[in-house]
Amino acid sequence: MQAKARRESILEILHTAQQPISAGTLAARFSVSRQIIVGDIALLRAGGAKISATPQGYVILKKENGVLRQIACQHSGEQMEAELNAIVDQGCTVVDVIVEHPIYGQLTGPLQLTSRYDVGRFLERCARSEARPLSDLTGGIHLHTLSCPDDAAFARVEGVLRQLGVLLEG
Repeated sequence: MQAKARRESILEILHTAQQPISAGTLAARFSVSRQIIVGDIALLRAGGAKISATPQGYVILKKENGVLRQIACQHSGEQMEAELNAIVDQGCTVVDVIVEHPIYGQLTGPLQLTSRYDVGRFLERCARSEARPLSDLTGGIHLHTLSCPDDAAFARVEGVLRQLGVLLEG
């Protein structure tokens, strides 16, 4: 298969996928190396494709129904699981995490966590990695972009995070 045709196929797969797809899975499907897929994704992005790399794999972010909101939090690493589960338990998706870095400015890490299962897998990767969460760079202060079905769900998230003591308020 020619590279251009492979990239077109990758786009089609990502557009129809119901969940993120890893570079390894795509590499196996096309009988190429993972690095070839990473390069294909880079070229697709450079061409304007809205592909996001999440901890679970590649996704094309679809237009969400509902509301998109940001929420400020501050907590220790030990409170991360409770924070993330509190959000997904209210029916919201944790789209990303954002921190302000003194040199680079805003750093954003895509997450796309929609369930306790997703949160568990994310935390397992954190535990296996020597890398630290972005919020460690800022004393635990960070933002999350949330996709919620409605304003009531977002209000529930605020209430639960306030109860947990992780909601950063003025």
